[in-house]
Amino acid sequence: MRKFNIRKVLDGLTAVSSVASASSAAQQQQAGNRETEIPETLQSEHFQLCKTVRHGFPYQPSALAFDPVQKILAIGTQTGALRLFGQPGVECYCQHDSGAAVIQLQFLINEGALVSALADDTLHLWNLRQKRPAILHSLKFNRERITFCHLPFQSKWLYVGTERGNIHIVNVESFTLSGYVIMWNKAIELSSKSHPGPIVHISDNPMDEGKLLIGFESGTVVLWDLKSKKADYRYTHDEAIHSVAWHHEGKQFICSHSDGTLTIWNVKSPAKPFQTITPHGKQLKDGKKPEPCKPILKVEYKTTRAGEPFIILSGGLSYDTVGRRPCLTVMHGKSTAVLEMDYSIVDFLTLCETPYPNDFQEPYAVVVLLEKDLVLIDLAQNGYPIFENPYPLTIHESPVTCCEYFADCPVDLIPALYSVGARQKRQGYSKKEWPISGGNWGLITQSYPEIIITGHADGSIKFWDASAITLQVLYKLKTAKVFEKSRNKDDRPNTDIVDEDPYAIQIISWCPESRMLCVAGVSAHVIIYRFSKQEVTTEVIPMLEVRLLYEINDVESPDGEPVPPLPTPGTGSNPQSIVPQSHPSTSSSSSDGLRDNVPCLKVKNSPLKQSPGYQTELVIQLVWVSGEPPQQITSLAINSAYGLVVFGNCNGIAMVDYLQKTVLLNLGTIELYGSNDPYRREPRSPRKTRQPSGAGLCDINEGTVVPEDRCKSPTSDVKDNSFSRSRSSSVTSIDKESREAISALHFCETFTRKADTSPSPCLWVGTTLGTVLVIVLNLPPGGEQRLLQPVIVSPSGTILRLKGAILRMAFLDTTGSLVPPAHEPWREHNVPEDKDEKDKSKKRRPVSVSPSSSQEISENQYAVICSEKQAKVISLPSQNCIYKQNITETSFVLRGDIVSLSNSICLACFCANGHIMTFSLPSLRPLLDVYYLPLTNMRIARTFCFTNNGQALYLVSPTEIQRLTYSQETCENLQEMLGELFTLVETPEAPNRGFFKGLFGGGAQSLDREELFGESASGKASRSLAQHIPGPGGIEGVKGAASGVVGELARARLALDERGQKLGELEEKTAAMLYSADSFSKHAHEMMLKYKDKKWYQF
Repeated sequence: MRKFNIRKVLDGLTAVSSVASASSAAQQQQAGNRETEIPETLQSEHFQLCKTVRHGFPYQPSALAFDPVQKILAIGTQTGALRLFGQPGVECYCQHDSGAAVIQLQFLINEGALVSALADDTLHLWNLRQKRPAILHSLKFNRERITFCHLPFQSKWLYVGTERGNIHIVNVESFTLSGYVIMWNKAIELSSKSHPGPIVHISDNPMDEGKLLIGFESGTVVLWDLKSKKADYRYTHDEAIHSVAWHHEGKQFICSHSDGTLTIWNVKSPAKPFQTITPHGKQLKDGKKPEPCKPILKVEYKTTRAGEPFIILSGGLSYDTVGRRPCLTVMHGKSTAVLEMDYSIVDFLTLCETPYPNDFQEPYAVVVLLEKDLVLIDLAQNGYPIFENPYPLTIHESPVTCCEYFADCPVDLIPALYSVGARQKRQGYSKKEWPISGGNWGLITQSYPEIIITGHADGSIKFWDASAITLQVLYKLKTAKVFEKSRNKDDRPNTDIVDEDPYAIQIISWCPESRMLCVAGVSAHVIIYRFSKQEVTTEVIPMLEVRLLYEINDVESPDGEPVPPLPTPGTGSNPQSIVPQSHPSTSSSSSDGLRDNVPCLKVKNSPLKQSPGYQTELVIQLVWVSGEPPQQITSLAINSAYGLVVFGNCNGIAMVDYLQKTVLLNLGTIELYGSNDPYRREPRSPRKTRQPSGAGLCDINEGTVVPEDRCKSPTSDVKDNSFSRSRSSSVTSIDKESREAISALHFCETFTRKADTSPSPCLWVGTTLGTVLVIVLNLPPGGEQRLLQPVIVSPSGTILRLKGAILRMAFLDTTGSLVPPAHEPWREHNVPEDKDEKDKSKKRRPVSVSPSSSQEISENQYAVICSEKQAKVISLPSQNCIYKQNITETSFVLRGDIVSLSNSICLACFCANGHIMTFSLPSLRPLLDVYYLPLTNMRIARTFCFTNNGQALYLVSPTEIQRLTYSQETCENLQEMLGELFTLVETPEAPNRGFFKGLFGGGAQSLDREELFGESASGKASRSLAQHIPGPGGIEGVKGAASGVVGELARARLALDERGQKLGELEEKTAAMLYSADSFSKHAHEMMLKYKDKKWYQF
């Protein structure tokens, strides 16, 4: 039995040392008859690693802001991320280094700048006038916690409210504090004997900038006169305040309270509210107060010239609406519309025609930021329809369980997918243009098509157009519709091997040229799809059931005690003797109580209407064998030229002819070896747990604790939402008794034995023990004969060995070019062929771009095999290993791909210790080794993939895809490709005051804030209150500059030019260092707390 060393897995997860150092790595074996050297064009200067773009919904959003002139939206998150959105195709991602939550965002309207307030009591000024926004200044408050900020339109003075109830004023140009402070005790004076609580609102009177409205949490509101430095009016209310909003004429304001009420106050009548409204309260008889409701978290008060004002609020529902979804309420005149949302509301903003607070607001839309969605509501149309969201924010509609990335696809693919996907669009959206329309697109320097495919927990598959650093959904396929749905939990088939998400997608195999698609799901099922532009109705869904058996004879348990043999079908012994008690058999498929020959899911037996797009060709399911559930599928491959699909798990391998709908091969892994088994294994007992190969991969949701096994008894009350999948045995080898699983499959046309004189179709099989076996395929002629004669499958006897589980295989021709697997070109199958076409199809041979078909006998091929630990290049047919590279000693490779770049090819690897590496082919010279991203969770391991032209991606959070490039050329062009957020737009004219208003002083009163808040008038602020930290940004392109030596030099030189004088000041330098150290220690402490109580297998 294979020994298992737990320390090695831990080393693999935590090692951060460089893994392919030039001294020890380049172990190249010189074969006696080394073929002539193949010239290699790729050099290390062709490679450079940088992040390109981040797509998807901002994970854990916490703040929202909108620039009404630039028409740019900003979203902050709980992890310190900042996402900026302009017109579709213009978006940007930035990150605060501290990682603290963003509590508020404020645009400097039409200035190309943004202020962010963070939970660590820092303020940051972002410069948006460059393609990669950067921080110009930061200010760290030392003694007070920031709770609310307000920046008046066209002002450079930012009001900052704190937890202590004080207001400080920041000059946003210099990011320094004014000496002018509004202390809480001066503001409330004798109106309350107790502390009024934190500041929850600050705003200036729309008609008089000299009057500041201050809201305290306890329920007190103060109108403060900035010039006289005293309170004009104080408004007190019993209930806590959540938000405040002005009427544009500055004579009334509205407050929202914790008991679900709204109070409207006349500015000059502080004694009691002018009106109290409970939007969702039941009006009781006898004039009693309505029942209290949930808090109204935010209210906005927007006026229109033509009619009644809008009062828009979130929250405030009555307590008896249990289970009701979160709502946004729009009150307009006498009508009240309650708009239900799918997720809880984080924040909302009303978009108005004017940026001036003292003019009629004319609201036209509401942006609602939900926990997992962004919704825009059209206020101008009846029924308040929503706008169709053009951003790719639905990646997480169902959790992503796997990902594949294809660059340089056939050019007709994206239009084909778009045309079938266009029919799936929902109706009933607003007819208007998307209102967030700022910014300009970047230059398109990449012209090749790129497609991302995501597999999801609900069995859906989404195809995305990812060309030129954008993302747009093309088409969605629901794989679950071929199965019968269980209506409720009791009705569920007791053959489920997973508690939740039985249709979840684990592996996707796609042939872009033929458009054939094959997916493997978590319930040990495989579905083959064919692309068609015609709608068809399938009367009977073609289905095959496969019985993959792991033979057991004389068995020894790990501690040496004999274990009763697993009963084979036909014997009547009780399986409970070897089945752990946590998995009692719950169905009796046969008289002896054993569940046998039952698949996990039930295929529909009614006719299935299939829309244009991907249509089911065949469903294959593994079945229970004598009480043993089918093991999850670990590898999958489809070949359109051969008409074959093959898949394997820890029990064995099965090959299916999907044209003839027959099983060609069904072997246990040990049987594959025949008499050549190098391990001389004695058959083993089944594993104690029934966990399929993939144990320990945690769910797409953050922080899920993964239990040891997923197949629980129906009585088990433990709920977890984990979903597991792996192509890597070091992840799977956490299961101490794991069998040898099939980990890699590759169809090709090559030399199968040493004595071969010409290449022939075959299948190369890689296992988790590092073995590669070759199976020969004898295919009948094309045309009708292909459907009549059987495909003959036979082992070749060829066995190759590597260290670690096999991850990827590929083949090179004699010139070192990649030999792609043979494929058929796509054609429409649902249209009857005419006679000419039939004749053509008889003659049609599979397309193989491989030059091997015309090779002379003397010419050879090279097999490239990558495992978790090493890579080998083997000359064929001689089977000599001509190059070998030990990729990592202390860690393991999670993903390896053979990809094309700059008219050449290379091997790209991502290691569990965070290193991304590339190697030349065929000589396996190290070309790039960058420490990029340690494996902090299994979502990264499950979704990381490389593709051609130096592109790669992974799921950086449950809702976002991070794309990166390892191509130096793409890094250089990135600056041009990125969109511009800031564009030159004229600020609208201020509202006309009118003759009589000007004459009698009824218009807006302006204020010289400089005179009040400047150093000459207010003096200097206390130095200990806050410290100024110079930011790294401010020069166009500094952040976007490439991270190579030239980029570093340019960055340093530009930074010195810009801030040479400031950098010389010792105080600021010290402040920056102190802040950096403080930020780091805080971050380290948070990490320690996060992982303190976690077991090693939960990382």
